[in-house]
Amino acid sequence: MTQTNIIGLVVLAVGTILLFFAWRASNTPVEQVSEALTGRFTGNTMWYLIGGVIGVVAGGALLVRGFARV
Repeated sequence: MTQTNIIGLVVLAVGTILLFFAWRASNTPVEQVSEALTGRFTGNTMWYLIGGVIGVVAGGALLVRGFARV
């Protein structure tokens, strides 16, 4: 396993964890009320979502790049 694959796996795992935290945060009663009144999630939940999506995409790209080199 190359260094690119290892970094890709770590970034993918961190992105998945951030998406899990975003999903949990978005299901809290306070978040539900805030989203119902304003039409958007709170700042922390949005950062979890953005970071999670970036992590999953970047980790997947690094894994594909690492496997394509082999």
